Amino acid sequence: MIEKKEIGLGTKAIWGGEEEGHPYRATQTPIVASAAYGYQDIDHWYDVALGEAPGFIYSRMSNPTVETLEAKICSLENAESAVAFSTGMAAISSALYTFLQNGSRVVSTKDSYGGTNKVFEEFLPRMGVDVVLCETHSHEQIEAEIAKGCDVLYLETPTNPTLKIVDIKRLAAAARKVGAIVMADNTFATPLNQNPLALGVDIVIHSATKFLSGHADAMGGLVCGAEPLMAKVRHYREINGASLDPFSAYLIIRGIKTLALRVRQQQVSAQAISEFLLTEPMVDAVNYPGLPNHNNHKIACEQMHGFGAMVSFVLAGGMETVTRLLPQLRYAHCAGNLGAVETIYGPARTTSHVENTLEERQALGISEGLVRISVGIEDTEDLISDLKQAFEFVRNASCR
Repeated sequence: MIEKKEIGLGTKAIWGGEEEGHPYRATQTPIVASAAYGYQDIDHWYDVALGEAPGFIYSRMSNPTVETLEAKICSLENAESAVAFSTGMAAISSALYTFLQNGSRVVSTKDSYGGTNKVFEEFLPRMGVDVVLCETHSHEQIEAEIAKGCDVLYLETPTNPTLKIVDIKRLAAAARKVGAIVMADNTFATPLNQNPLALGVDIVIHSATKFLSGHADAMGGLVCGAEPLMAKVRHYREINGASLDPFSAYLIIRGIKTLALRVRQQQVSAQAISEFLLTEPMVDAVNYPGLPNHNNHKIACEQMHGFGAMVSFVLAGGMETVTRLLPQLRYAHCAGNLGAVETIYGPARTTSHVENTLEERQALGISEGLVRISVGIEDTEDLISDLKQAFEFVRNASCR
């Protein structure tokens, strides 16, 4: 018997979930735009409804196009099962709400996406959940809080928008000692650069709107892990209704097929841009895990296969400099998305932490001069030249 060779992630991105072919011999996943599925045999219908026979009943519960996407992320993350959602935040909040209740305790870090932070600071406490947010770089503090009792440990690494790194394997081991479920947002890294399940995580979450889709034309979220956990997440989605529509699923499937090509180019440019920004006098700080001076560069090297396409930097002069610099960029959108083929710039106050007040951002250590870059697939030299001319414009304008 010939042993089946493990295929690469680029191949998985193309063929994952689609090995068996499609109806009508279609080479691409069909969009099944049907709300319901009919049965003449009532007993068979009942078996499908109970999950005792394969099939579909109602697209809030499952859909053939969405199911293909779920199978594809399972292939990329080496997960047993997956559940798709209408948005990234639907995936994040649903995963948390599935496993937390009155009296539960969740431990996380201060550095996380602004929407996630709002769930921790505003919504979970209303449910009677004890939320503990630790200093992101203090693994000792996180471990100490886990040891006090923890139902869910929630990690985001690299963090949005400060690009901080936490040691997934170390913290997952601490959580396992107290029987906690470990969740990790893998949106920034993508499955190409980081596989949290292999590091001890139980549940991996993606905002599929971002790098997985890659073209800023579809919204979605994905949660994956072992089937017993995903069965609970799936039940929560079925009842609460934040299901992914088939057309968005189709667009995300199509986007994933070029994920490897896109990310390889994007992170080459991200490394070059971050190195250039270190030489720019108007920049006070640069955040990119691929830089040797990054606080946790060593951890990033150990748990990541590449450093990703996200960079952030802090401009001297704060928001005043931001408002002068960004409009001068020629090959970039100023927008609140990330992970697209086009380069995207934006300050934290209008992107990752738009939901937070100035005081809340300051408490989280997010400067008004912090700018996030989602590096696109444009030629590296053009992106750096674009930055140079924008900085030069601001300098010349200041001298007038």
